[in-house]
Amino acid sequence: EIAEKTVPTVVSVIPTRVDTFQIPGNPFRFGDPFGNGRGNSQPERKQFREQGLGSGVIVSSEGFVITNFHVVQGARSIRVMLADARNFDAKLVGADSLADIAVIKLQGDVGTLPVAFLGNSDSLHPGDLVVAVGNPFSFTSSVTMGIISALNRQIMGSDMYQDFIQTDAAINPGNSGGALVNIQGEVVGINTMIITPSGAFAGIGFAIPINVARRDAADLIQFGKVVRGWIGVSIQDVDENTANVLGLKDRSGALISDV
Repeated sequence: EIAEKTVPTVVSVIPTRVDTFQIPGNPFRFGDPFGNGRGNSQPERKQFREQGLGSGVIVSSEGFVITNFHVVQGARSIRVMLADARNFDAKLVGADSLADIAVIKLQGDVGTLPVAFLGNSDSLHPGDLVVAVGNPFSFTSSVTMGIISALNRQIMGSDMYQDFIQTDAAINPGNSGGALVNIQGEVVGINTMIITPSGAFAGIGFAIPINVARRDAADLIQFGKVVRGWIGVSIQDVDENTANVLGLKDRSGALISDV
């Protein structure tokens, strides 16, 4: 029942990127070591087209789709394929690299679209059953099951907004931008990354809470960018060394490190 409700709302997002590179000119004609004046010393520019594959979630009957920023980053064009095999060109509405969220919009007559029901990620608890839906390794409309492993995860070395849902539902390349849903079939997260020594599923996946993604998407649709408040201070966690240096008995809270 979860799959029947969710799979139609999760799409394949196929971005095309075009890279231009320059080939040095060859003063000698191929096969003629003496050239005989028929070479070309001018550099030649070539274009290389590369297609990627990610996932997205339909969140509006008008054709708005939430996906990851890294799925569509640098795309010259975007094509979207629905679970019922319909194809649409899509336009980038806006993107937020900090939260790794992007909104694209299907172009043309979209007809009747299945729309995902967005749940409340603030109601999640470790141990809750969840299902990941997406297109891993181009296997479209794949469904995997697991639990919420942890909440409010932070990833060292990442500049992204740090409030991830950790799950052991299998997430692989191609799942990015797809749905993480609860047992009611409500989308509670947008699958975005994994930690793995091999490049494939290792039991540690991360999703952006849907409450974060929903706020981002609303701003991107209305303003074309995400509008955030700024309080003018830098903060950091209080680790054991910091607490000892400052003579703190309690490590709770945060340290204001710059104003």
